[in-house]
Amino acid sequence: MLEQSLLINLSSPGITENTTSQLRREYLAYVNLLQAQPALVQQFLGVQAASLAEAVVGGLSHIRFTLPDQVVVKDQDLEAKTIPIPVGYRQQELGGFLSRLKHTNLRTALSSRLSDLENSENLAVSYSAILLRHVLVMHLVHSILPVGKSVQYIAEKKGDIPSIPVYNESLSGSEYTADAEAAIFKENRSTEDGAEQLKPYVDTARGFFMPQWVAFDEQHHLLVADLNEATAQIDATKRYLFVLQTAVRLAPYMVADEEYQRKRYGILGQLVNQGRALASYEVEEIIRTIKQRVTTHELDRGLSLSLPYFNDQTLRLEIYRLDAIPAGRVMFVPAFVVLAVRAEGAKVAQDTRFNKSTRRHLLMILSTLEETFLR
Repeated sequence: MLEQSLLINLSSPGITENTTSQLRREYLAYVNLLQAQPALVQQFLGVQAASLAEAVVGGLSHIRFTLPDQVVVKDQDLEAKTIPIPVGYRQQELGGFLSRLKHTNLRTALSSRLSDLENSENLAVSYSAILLRHVLVMHLVHSILPVGKSVQYIAEKKGDIPSIPVYNESLSGSEYTADAEAAIFKENRSTEDGAEQLKPYVDTARGFFMPQWVAFDEQHHLLVADLNEATAQIDATKRYLFVLQTAVRLAPYMVADEEYQRKRYGILGQLVNQGRALASYEVEEIIRTIKQRVTTHELDRGLSLSLPYFNDQTLRLEIYRLDAIPAGRVMFVPAFVVLAVRAEGAKVAQDTRFNKSTRRHLLMILSTLEETFLR
């Protein structure tokens, strides 16, 4: 319980202890309710949940699901009894042509329909909807997503999202042996004798939750073939986090689930780390392009910059724009860029749209530009 509380604090620092306890009680109540159901009912709910999960994650616009024919509930004396579900309630349908016209979000529509069923005066209908929601979110968290590695991250500064992996620097001690043996993936190609070729993860990747989605090392060097592949791998971490977020939107008590917290902690730290690395890599590419264009005098008519940075509030790459040199017949002078960057840095330092960690990340990017053109 202490270990789980620590993980919740690391992954969701805004949640108070009282809220955590309340959500934990709610979570356990639904776990116990599911365990009280006959095996056939649990299996039936699992099939329905798997179908719903596929529709929700896949962004389908039309789904059908079925409630079980009966559920087990407990009365005021805590005695279990089986109650049948009226036939008219069993078949449910969402989406279709009208929903597309109204631009109805399927996830929102599903949550609303389940809430309506949960509030039904018919006890069996209410309990079956509660159970289906619970099995659905458990399926989203436990079954759809890869397990990932056990990891530990540290934050750059106090209050920052932990995103720097902690691992044995030599990567050769006994502590790392098991991970080194396990950290291999199968490529979609075969050797001459037809056997699958196994390739170990690079050392940098081994410290992350999903090593196969690590595209940059600590110095922001590419570990994959090109920028498109790097972007695709970061997008994969976003989709992973999206599934976790979907589960909590459907059932907020899932923040008390240990596997949810473990997966969110692991993937969130990796996304922030790799998102910032992608931004820094693209800024270095921008600097290289500027230097190339300076040699051919292509920047003697002004210079406007679109600098990428990773916003860890929105969890996506965004663009910060600035005019380094006003448009016109102005010869490119590195000092102009330095002055413009310093002025923008002063604005960013006071900009309340950014949280502390995003502001620091953006200031570091501006600092990279400044140091480059001071030389």
